[in-house]
Amino acid sequence: MEMTEMTGVSLKRGSLAVEDNDSLTPAEEAKRQKVSEGWLTKGQDGIDNNSPPSCENVPGLPEVVSAGKRKKHSDAPLPEEEEEEEDGLSEEGEEEGEAESFADMMKHGLTELDVGITKFVSSHQGFSGILKERYSDFVVHEIGKDGRISHLNDLSIPVDEEDPSEDVFTVLTAEEKQRLEELQLFKNKETSVAIEVVEDTKEKRTVIHQAIKSLFPGLETKTEDREGKKYIVAYHAAGKKALAKVRTAADPRKHSWPKSRGSYCHFVLYKENKDTMDAINVLSKYLRVKPNIFSYMGTKDKRAITVQEIAVLKITAQRLAHLNKCLMNFKLGNFSYQKNPLKLGELQGNHFTVVLRNITGTDDQVEQAMNSLKEIGFINYYGMQRFGTTAVPTYQVGRAILQNSWAEVMDLILKPRSGAEKGYLVKCREEWAKTKDPAAALRKLPVKRCVEGQLLRGLSKYGMKNIVSAFGIIPRNNRLMYIHSYQSYVWNNMVSKRIEEYGLTPVPGDLVLKGATATYIEEEDVNNYSIHDVVMPLPGFDVIYPKHKISDSYREMLTADNLDIDNMRHKIRDYSLSGAYRKIIIRPQNVSWEVVAYDDPKIPLFNTDVDNLEGKPPPVFASEGKYRALKMDFSLPPSTYATMAIREVLKMDTSIKNQTQLNTTWLR
Repeated sequence: MEMTEMTGVSLKRGSLAVEDNDSLTPAEEAKRQKVSEGWLTKGQDGIDNNSPPSCENVPGLPEVVSAGKRKKHSDAPLPEEEEEEEDGLSEEGEEEGEAESFADMMKHGLTELDVGITKFVSSHQGFSGILKERYSDFVVHEIGKDGRISHLNDLSIPVDEEDPSEDVFTVLTAEEKQRLEELQLFKNKETSVAIEVVEDTKEKRTVIHQAIKSLFPGLETKTEDREGKKYIVAYHAAGKKALAKVRTAADPRKHSWPKSRGSYCHFVLYKENKDTMDAINVLSKYLRVKPNIFSYMGTKDKRAITVQEIAVLKITAQRLAHLNKCLMNFKLGNFSYQKNPLKLGELQGNHFTVVLRNITGTDDQVEQAMNSLKEIGFINYYGMQRFGTTAVPTYQVGRAILQNSWAEVMDLILKPRSGAEKGYLVKCREEWAKTKDPAAALRKLPVKRCVEGQLLRGLSKYGMKNIVSAFGIIPRNNRLMYIHSYQSYVWNNMVSKRIEEYGLTPVPGDLVLKGATATYIEEEDVNNYSIHDVVMPLPGFDVIYPKHKISDSYREMLTADNLDIDNMRHKIRDYSLSGAYRKIIIRPQNVSWEVVAYDDPKIPLFNTDVDNLEGKPPPVFASEGKYRALKMDFSLPPSTYATMAIREVLKMDTSIKNQTQLNTTWLR
């Protein structure tokens, strides 16, 4: 097994504009806070939520290098309040004249070398390809805790005699639904809403009763005679206390749920071009429930087609299936009732189907690259989205927190910086630099829920002498992202040194896991292990370090950063790092690939679950075509980055900075 280093040549190769499916972007993390604060900081699925939500926006970054319209890169942070704007995707025609200025701004961004990503494990020659020319070129299927890959292949609804008829979804008019919703949420002065029963029959009245109770949790109904006409009257059973119970989610209409049925409806969610938090917000809006009654095992990316399992508390499969008639780019199916919700991290990983279009590699190069990925794997680096997109990397803020340098933390987050940012954020930073007045700087921000806005609000509340409390206003998960980013930065650098020093074979003093416990490889045991068994620690107070030169490298790196490797406990408990272990080489499972020829860049190159449900025949490929594409399938464990696997195949830098420089000509 040969190991090669990234060279200047490989940086110039290719045209991949990369976005990973398996890491939370800052905007997603903001939305995740909205869905449910207090869930795990480190997600699964390769979801390492390490870029806090910021008001920053990276305009004009292409996700593809091909003819077509320019899209904004999904790593660009978006404020939470703007999520209704479809993440601010640029419209065609806006990009003229922006290519040069954006490339110029991104000169200040990070490259892979800046975050310790320097090595490759394979010896093949790299080649170029386009990732995500279409979002349908990147498909992710979740692998559940039982090892089963999630597929949407059944739209039927479990038969349940207690379910109301389908008429409940159509019996109420839009105006009646509006009035009932306002009543439910106490948005008007009405204490009840009366709905006249036209064409009065007992069956019709029953359907209206069922419709109101199932669509508007918290409301009760009764039938009244008024001037010879029948009315169904909706009202609050127990005033605002009942609504509070509904709002906190937890068990809307407990008495109406059959005891024999599991409390949670599990279903498979197929979604296109929408991230998981957005999808759940949309579902909850249509169902008129709070987002925190939904649970899932991992968060999936926006610019992809993804298939995953979701669970929701006490919503019937019938109601969920009805959404298939209302929603675009979503499909719900494979319904079942279970006793328990889903938990973050319960998944075994994800299965990826990825198309790299317009590849330049020969069949021989592709064969070498894919065989290496299958047999050796790739270095398990933390991907670029772990470290932010602007001139101030998140790991620098994390390092300042660990150093207890709170004035520097404040300065790094709020100071003016080079790079791509929204105009109002530039003005906010300028105001801060000029006046150091948090209230004045905050007034420049139309969006206040981002990290900058939250910190300024904290400084206004607690004063400049209490930065720790001001910083504490930022949600805990987002604060911890900074220090996790620093851990990842150290780990990337150390694994590069380990591979440079010892190559791809285990050596005495390396670490392996026995259960959850790390132990050293002794001289006499070296032959019992492979490089795929070796782990390296993320720095912390509860880990051990290798017994060879790399231990000194850890100590030197932390010492240079004014940190004591022997004391990683912080004065503030939240910022004490216990550490963790991470495999240095990941070998994907279920690897397969084929090179296909095509002429039209717009045609899909494989069928999705929905295509199969609709009975579409799979695409047929000619033996020759204008372009060639590499279609690859592979499975990865949680907390690994698909872009790092693709990087190993193509042998190229996946940073926004590098891709922007490569793509400037195309942008023009």
